[in-house]
Amino acid sequence: MKEVIAVVRINKMNITKQRLSEAGIDSFFAHEAQGRGKGFVNPDVLAGAEEGFEEAAALLGEKGKLYPKRLITVVTTDNKLQTVVDTIIKSNQSGKPGDGKIFILPMPDAVRIRTGETGENAI
Repeated sequence: MKEVIAVVRINKMNITKQRLSEAGIDSFFAHEAQGRGKGFVNPDVLAGAEEGFEEAAALLGEKGKLYPKRLITVVTTDNKLQTVVDTIIKSNQSGKPGDGKIFILPMPDAVRIRTGETGENAI
């Protein structure tokens, strides 16, 4: 099993939900999130701001701002992993900075509370 965590644009959430459902992936979580990518901030300026230099903090301006995003979490079987990843990419790829990121983690086990089922049977 794998856990897929995707950070996507807020305005792409509806199409992402629809396409995941069409692909047979009906179970997932969506969370409100805020963040920014590394491409929006000069790392030297950011480091100066974090160290407390007011001049550096002033230079951050709008580029230091956090942007609203959605965090999608899907726990899936290994054989459906590529479908989940491809569907999220297809739903969110515009070719512009800020399209998002996908993180894939191993999921060693899961337990369905109601029945006590474990592993893939629990998801």
